[in-house]
Amino acid sequence: MSCCSNSTSDFPAGGPAGALLENTMLKKISRAILPAICMALAACTTTNQPVPVQPGATGQTPPEARQPVTILVSIDGFRPDYLQRGITPNLNALAESGISAAMRPSFPTKTFPNHYTLVTGLRPDRHGVVGNTMRDAARPGEVFTMTNKDIFWWQQAEPIWITAEKQGVRSATMFWPGSEVAFSGTRPANWWPFSMDLSNDRRVEAVLDWMRRPAETRPKLVTLYFDTVDTAGHFFGPAPSEKLHAAIADADTQIGTLKSALDKIGQPANLVIISDHGMAETHPDRVIYMDSILPRDKYVLITDGTYAGIDPLNGDMDSIRAAFVRPHAHMQCWEKGDIPARLEYGKNLRVPAIICLPETGWKIYQDKPEWMTGIGGDHGYDNAHPDMAALFIASGPGIAAKGEIGTFDNVDIYPLVARLAGITPNANQGSLNSFDGALAAE
Repeated sequence: MSCCSNSTSDFPAGGPAGALLENTMLKKISRAILPAICMALAACTTTNQPVPVQPGATGQTPPEARQPVTILVSIDGFRPDYLQRGITPNLNALAESGISAAMRPSFPTKTFPNHYTLVTGLRPDRHGVVGNTMRDAARPGEVFTMTNKDIFWWQQAEPIWITAEKQGVRSATMFWPGSEVAFSGTRPANWWPFSMDLSNDRRVEAVLDWMRRPAETRPKLVTLYFDTVDTAGHFFGPAPSEKLHAAIADADTQIGTLKSALDKIGQPANLVIISDHGMAETHPDRVIYMDSILPRDKYVLITDGTYAGIDPLNGDMDSIRAAFVRPHAHMQCWEKGDIPARLEYGKNLRVPAIICLPETGWKIYQDKPEWMTGIGGDHGYDNAHPDMAALFIASGPGIAAKGEIGTFDNVDIYPLVARLAGITPNANQGSLNSFDGALAAE
């Protein structure tokens, strides 16, 4: 449209010319001078003609050049072979675009010991979280459980988010065992207290909210934790079932949502997706009852289930040694100093005096739990057993597309995440050798 038309109806109402036309004096102006008025208004009137752009200018603010972030995702209890059930398109796509493996967890194949190994690069015997339940002679009468946030139980090793904060790398934890503990007043820059009631989609949205922040407050290292696959595995076992597959598919959907949203906002991310252990089928008929070995008032039971930890009562080591450290059907017991070296377990003072390990799929109890009425699932067994294998997938700008790699120990995750996040790792038992040829050059 030309602003210099001889028709006053050509002025768009509400624009600068329209406002002038509403002026009573302007309505009396002769059409002869309208072209002059139009010329004066041309500088402030919008036209359909393109505005010339100076060389090198874009005409708009360029998008932010975002630096890659590293997101460590744990899908608790996810067996690597779950990827073969045709219900994980997002996880399989990430595996194809990066690297994947069946990862060997540390013994005991329990949640807290292995999650702390993943973020310290140390075996449970070294980092001190030797079980989901444990005792320490320095705290007589106390029992560590999975709700404990006392620094005393965690301070034998420093998790990667504390190291990151000390090195000026902003971190955030959307759940992880130990992430709620303050180390000399230092915590992740952002963290949430654990709640099973917080749905998986809300956990993902919390991470995405962090990613939408300005660069100066955006975390560079993030942890994200899902527990629903493990819960379903415990109740229904690892065999294909509607409810287990619903949990697996939901976890896969959440990963897909996370990846799609990151792509949409232009946030490059190295995704390291792991589990802490696998899952083995259990049955109420496969139970070893400790009372059939020694009366329960003759020893101190520290933990039972997929392995048992026993301490002497009143220092009477001879009695429990004679009862437990001998041949048993479906179970083997050792004094802590004689535990097979391959398990790398038994030197920490928190390890009970005697450890009993049943065959995979068997349980050790004083009393069979009321909930154990049918086929279920559990973990904690020999870390070399295939049913205990853990998930590993890594994909992102720091990872080459190499596909499936060989089995490696989960202590290697720590130096990998440190490398991707630009963190100088503390002394650890892991190695980057497992990822030779799969890491982008620094």
